[in-house]
Amino acid sequence: MANDASTVFDLVILGGGSGGYAAALRGAQLGLDVALIEKNKLGGTCLHNGCIPTKALLHAGEVADQSRESEQFGVKTSFEGVDMAGVHKYKDEVIAGLYKGLQGLVASRKITYIEGEGRLSSSTSVDVNGQRVQGRHVLLATGSVPKTLPGLEIDGNRIISSDHALTLDRVPKSAIVLGGGVIGVEFASAWKSFGSEVTVIEGLKHLVPVEDENSSKLLERAFRKRGIKFNLGTFFQKAEYTQDGVKVTLADGKEFEAEVLLVAIGRGPVSQGLGYEENGVAMDRGFVLVDEYMRTNVPTISAVGDLVPTLQLAHVGFAEGILVAERLAGLKTVPVDYDGVPRVTYCHPEVASVGLTEAKAKEVYGADKVVSIKFPLGGNGKSRILKTAGEIKLVQVKDGAVVGVHMVGDRMGEQVGEAQLIYNWEALPAEVAQLIHAHPTQNEALGEAHLALAGKPLHMHD
Repeated sequence: MANDASTVFDLVILGGGSGGYAAALRGAQLGLDVALIEKNKLGGTCLHNGCIPTKALLHAGEVADQSRESEQFGVKTSFEGVDMAGVHKYKDEVIAGLYKGLQGLVASRKITYIEGEGRLSSSTSVDVNGQRVQGRHVLLATGSVPKTLPGLEIDGNRIISSDHALTLDRVPKSAIVLGGGVIGVEFASAWKSFGSEVTVIEGLKHLVPVEDENSSKLLERAFRKRGIKFNLGTFFQKAEYTQDGVKVTLADGKEFEAEVLLVAIGRGPVSQGLGYEENGVAMDRGFVLVDEYMRTNVPTISAVGDLVPTLQLAHVGFAEGILVAERLAGLKTVPVDYDGVPRVTYCHPEVASVGLTEAKAKEVYGADKVVSIKFPLGGNGKSRILKTAGEIKLVQVKDGAVVGVHMVGDRMGEQVGEAQLIYNWEALPAEVAQLIHAHPTQNEALGEAHLALAGKPLHMHD
């Protein structure tokens, strides 16, 4: 708690998720006196209800798949089913270890941590637990919650959100996933691995519709092969209970039935009733509006993370939080280039990308100025060993830099680091082609794609 009522912090942060705690850690490191207010658990959605638990479920699903399919590698195992209590124990142990470490970090930086529900009370203060916490600057970082549609009530039993799905005590026999974006396809993938019959409903014309169309089509092909059904291009109309489950009707009259319906249509900002508008903060559809330096229209208030209309990714929250802390500490800061942020969907197979899609590149540079190339993972030794299929697609401005890297295949999320450097350092294909990539690795496929784009393909036809 604050030392006394007269304490004025350099920075008061409302929300202890990725953006909030990153700002707190960096701010304290730079000598700012920081108060961090969180109503639930330090770490927020990412640690407790998002990135970490979902990836733990997906890894458990991967182990289940490997157990079933091990004989293709000459190893005989028997698959006896999924013990959801055991899966949750594993998942919760991962979360608990990271949570303890984060608590230790915050304590070690001498950040004043206040547990309670805070509310912005002025342009320089937050009220929490009957106490007014004063600051020279306030950072809003209250995050997001799962969204639903008008008339579609999430009951936590048959119609569930991703929060409920993370603690489900059973493997549903069948599931409809409403939404084919990142959250939807990740849960569809995990549940299929656990043994569910899954159907994804996506109103737009492709799964993971913000990705390059080629990546979407590769994922759709892989999902068909795995037996994950999907219906694209028609929007949801209504959901109703059946005797033992849920029936979903689409706008064209098509009907689907399953044991549970997961509503995975995205996440909305947590901003209502928190005093933002009353204190003059500019808003749009619940989001707090900011400039490229994360400043609101109120000079003493900034905002970061899922609360602002930027990419809803934990690592974006980290970057935005660090930017705010460094700006307040007087350091020179550079705005986040959101095109240069790596994006990974951790389904099976994984979808990873950085930079512009081919369609966007043509829009920006002109269709005649953009070239692309695809390198199939079938030509990569390590991918063959892993028995994964997919492609690496590069998008280049003609005779210029690579402006998009799009990858589909198992473990492609681990390759996005180099892809990020290629995009952000505006590398030419010939420059990447000069780098020697270890053999046999999947990383080598990224190198070979650049060799091909530079006009000297190796394990690929001219």
